[in-house]
Amino acid sequence: MKASAIAAAIFAAAVIIIGLSSVYTVDETQQALVIQFGDVKSQEREPGLHFKLPFIQNVVYIDKRVLNLTSARQVGGEGGQVIITSDQKRLVVDAFARYRIVDALKFYQSVRDMRQASDKLQPIFLSNLRNVLGEATLEALVRDERAELMQRIEEKFNVAAQEFGVEVVDVRIRQADLPTENSEAIYRRMRTEREREAAEFRAQGQETAQRVRSRADRDVTVLLAEAQRDAERIRGEGDAERNRTFAQAFGQDPDFFAFYRSMQAYRDGLKGDSTTLILSPDSDFFRYFKDEDGQVSR
Repeated sequence: MKASAIAAAIFAAAVIIIGLSSVYTVDETQQALVIQFGDVKSQEREPGLHFKLPFIQNVVYIDKRVLNLTSARQVGGEGGQVIITSDQKRLVVDAFARYRIVDALKFYQSVRDMRQASDKLQPIFLSNLRNVLGEATLEALVRDERAELMQRIEEKFNVAAQEFGVEVVDVRIRQADLPTENSEAIYRRMRTEREREAAEFRAQGQETAQRVRSRADRDVTVLLAEAQRDAERIRGEGDAERNRTFAQAFGQDPDFFAFYRSMQAYRDGLKGDSTTLILSPDSDFFRYFKDEDGQVSR
């Protein structure tokens, strides 16, 4: 009785152990490879409960989430990679790549695990980073073509990463800085260049302004001369018309014309309160004071 109970317990334990060794679960963030004597027998990507042969088959889990790969290394006491641009500028670049494992079988056969994957993928990433950025100028990297450069790095890195069953989904440059020992000198040079450009722009602006002012002064002089010429012409025409009118009036009634002109002379000559005229009593100027016909009374 006692031996039978022990045997039953051993059998039950063996069944439980075999049962537990025959099943495995796959999480939503994982994919699994079933390995038998070093060879891959099956691949499971769907989450849930799955079965395998007990004891002789093992399960290797491979992450199927998007993973990060960074370029950061301590180089000369600074984080990131030292890049020499095409215009011979030295930059410290901090970048990262995001990738996912799309072919678990190829990944396992080529790199086995995540640590070896990182050791193999990072040098490829850094090589493409240096090659692409080394062909660009400093200005293109920090201002104009940064997005295009990241796209080129991603494309080149993705081609190489496919050998490991990996797909590169994104490459980003987090930071691109001048080395500490060079930054101040470069900033001073850039400031000097900007100040020189600003001085050139100001000089061009002053030259343009002077040209505009000179043209405006010339136009004003021409307009004033034309206006004065027109005024003189109109004044001359008016004087001529007046003289013609006087001549016609004189021809029609000489006595009245002489009287009218004398009245105008009296008005203009005697309009002031302190006007004094010293004339001879026989002067023709006062002839109408003496007689309405302009004759001297006796």
